[in-house]
Amino acid sequence: MNTATKLSGFALGLAAVFGAAYGVGQVTGPVAPAAETRHDDTGHAGETSHGDDTRHGDSGAAHLPGGLLVSERGHTLRPVAAPAGQFAFQITGPDGAPVTAYEVAHDKRMHLIVARRDLSGFRHVHPEMSPDGTWRVDSPLAGPGVWRVFADFTPGGGEPLTLGVDVTVPGVLTERPLPAPATSTTVDGYTVTLAGTPQPGRTSELTLTVSRDGVPVTDLEPYLGAYGHLVALRQGDLAYLHVHPDGTPGDGRTKPGPDVTFFAEVPSAGTYRLFLDFQHGGVVRTAEFTIVAGAAGGTVTAVPAAPTPTSTSAPAPTGGTDHGAPGHGHD
Repeated sequence: MNTATKLSGFALGLAAVFGAAYGVGQVTGPVAPAAETRHDDTGHAGETSHGDDTRHGDSGAAHLPGGLLVSERGHTLRPVAAPAGQFAFQITGPDGAPVTAYEVAHDKRMHLIVARRDLSGFRHVHPEMSPDGTWRVDSPLAGPGVWRVFADFTPGGGEPLTLGVDVTVPGVLTERPLPAPATSTTVDGYTVTLAGTPQPGRTSELTLTVSRDGVPVTDLEPYLGAYGHLVALRQGDLAYLHVHPDGTPGDGRTKPGPDVTFFAEVPSAGTYRLFLDFQHGGVVRTAEFTIVAGAAGGTVTAVPAAPTPTSTSAPAPTGGTDHGAPGHGHD
């Protein structure tokens, strides 16, 4: 475990308070349409008070991409104090009590996804819940900086939600520049190629093709109920898009590679970072891409780039949050 991540329960509690103060995070760079960021609709312009964020009847929140709000529809993401080396949180419901009933979605009741605000250090883990509704996991925060923590879940009998909060890991921060847009990348000897042109405000087809040593991989293994799991984050405010695949393993029509197709809708023009989790040979790997969605009716700016390693398989990282460096784990 990286020294910077070994926070005491007190320090992590302070970080959680700091993150909650951000509320919806810092809206910078490419932003959503004005209706998504009006003060009277969402109660924020770059940051918000925790109380403002809990107005779950707010009509403006329904138009926001996921992960921008710490509270939505009466549910709130609350990091809590934890022992050194762990991260813990609760989801509280409309009555203020921790939620303990969750639906299974993509084979899990809770998906915890973290990324540093420069879009490095991506991790996707699955915490365990104790009877009191506290979720715990080995800390996925792999180095100094402000991290966006996303809880992706479906409360019992409810609709899917993605809540987000900023958490700060103290230490000397070296921000990493975002890699250039590209249509191909490599990870652990696998090459993943992206085809598709996302258009703001409309559903677009994205196909990712996996090969190894020039040979198409036709025996991908199911991971979280699919042959691939794709997350997109918008540069600037880190709006979260959990993109769903076309088809499921065993449905009689979906092949286990080399192509994995997704349907995505980006909410605005701007730069996005894509993270594709796929499993082969019993190991989950993450391929990363930078894409730039143009104005409505335009195209994605994406040019071939020299492939760079983007991840290693679990266990949790022990250091480093460079783009394209090891440290992208799955639990």
